[in-house]
Amino acid sequence: RTRVSFEVGIHQLGAQPVALDAGAIAMGVRESIPDVARVLSRFLDAMMIRTFKQADLEQLVAYGSMHIINGLTDDYHPCQALADMLCIWENFGQFKGRRLCYVGDGNNVAHSLMLACAKVGMDITVATPKGDEPDRRVLAWAQEAAQQTGATVLVTDDPESAVAGADAVYTDVWASMGMEAEREERAKRFAPYRVTQKLMSLAAPHAIFLHCLPAHRGEEVEAAVIDGPQSRVFDQAENRLHAQKGVMALTIGGPGALS
Repeated sequence: RTRVSFEVGIHQLGAQPVALDAGAIAMGVRESIPDVARVLSRFLDAMMIRTFKQADLEQLVAYGSMHIINGLTDDYHPCQALADMLCIWENFGQFKGRRLCYVGDGNNVAHSLMLACAKVGMDITVATPKGDEPDRRVLAWAQEAAQQTGATVLVTDDPESAVAGADAVYTDVWASMGMEAEREERAKRFAPYRVTQKLMSLAAPHAIFLHCLPAHRGEEVEAAVIDGPQSRVFDQAENRLHAQKGVMALTIGGPGALS
């Protein structure tokens, strides 16, 4: 999804994409991150990177002179959150007075959702098991932003109270990339946080279901929910293309590129 949506978006904007495989670059192993940043800045107008360590992205930004877009790190997934906000806008036409409930791991997706909701003025409740909450620094950052927009950012370990009355219910896989060895143990811990039809029934009657994909039906979400009438996951996936084109047009092409 990340590579295809970006490559298609780059083509549609009239630019030329160059795909670099992580194994071929061996960034930080074969060549230092500062050197990679400085060399690629001589060739490229912009770079989208999908990596694990947030620190690697920050090093690229520190030493590169090109635009750098975070396609995903262990800490954040901002392009996904932009696509999610677009999906909510398409369904409700507003952010104020709406509430998103995220159920599951307090991971990079949860972090970016908290920040995005806070900045657009939409309430968000995050329900996670104790010990799996979002990073406290990110929570504090989101709550500070929420004070400026009138939004609320709450974290709880009670999925039912969190979902009650929500306009959108969102979940993600329980074992993110790099956590595959922990999958069985995490499945037991997160079982009470599965998004079932029963849990969805507690949300508002008009509530929509969201998932960033890939999804494991029968684990974090019931098939009847993700494949049911409330699901908007494929609209959400499509919006990766549109949201990322907006980011690239505004950063690389300047404001006039969207006109």
